[in-house]
Formats: sequence, structure tokens, C-alpha cells
Amino acid sequence: MSYELTGKLIAKSDTVQRTATFKTREFVIEKTEDIGGRMITNYAKFQCVQDKTSMPDRFTIGETVKVYFNIKGSKWEKNGQVNYITNLDAWRMETINLQQQEPVTTANDYSTSEIPSSAAGDDLPF
Repeated sequence: MSYELTGKLIAKSDTVQRTATFKTREFVIEKTEDIGGRMITNYAKFQCVQDKTSMPDRFTIGETVKVYFNIKGSKWEKNGQVNYITNLDAWRMETINLQQQEPVTTANDYSTSEIPSSAAGDDLPF
């Protein structure tokens, strides 16, 4: 299942070579929302892996971006201790230009003058 989040890019870390064949990179998105009249800010740390580690390079700190990601979870056991790890694995990023966004028209955004009247000879039973 895929998810998306739009927010401000506030941090990019360096690529880390975990093994000879596996590398990761992290970045952080700041998301501020008005919830019940209070401004709440959350920070989401994402992970890129393998060929996606160069993805954040196209974006600058402070830029508003949309991140597409998957949630990945794993179980880690050592010396009888169990730990669960959750990662937000980013696989795509897009620039969001808030000044040029067009308003979205929904199904209910119309006036009765836009509804065509039926033609005079239209006698179809449905």
C-alpha cells in the first residue's frame, strides 16, 4: 500500500553504505496542520534505499514537496530482547508550487445554469 505526505523539506542526511550491496539515506519533512484551532507541527523521517538515495538531491531545504512512500516494518531480536522497527520508505518526490495550484473542482461545485436542459424531441424512456 502506498501513502503520500506534503510538507517542507527540512533536513537531508548523507548516504550511508550499510553493506557492500546496500545503501540508505534519510530526510525529514515538516508538516504543520490546523487541528481544532491549534497549529500542530509533526516531523516525519523518511528513508531512501539503493538507487533512490540520490532522489533528495533535486530538492532544496525549505522547499515544499510531496513524498510518496511505503510503510515497512521489521522485527529485530538480540540477546532475548525483541524490538520492532518501522521505516517510511520513500520512492518518489515531487515539487509542490503552492502559488500556482489550480482549485480542485468537486462533483458538487456547479450551478444550475451549467446543467443542460433536455432536448425538445428527447423521448427516451430512461
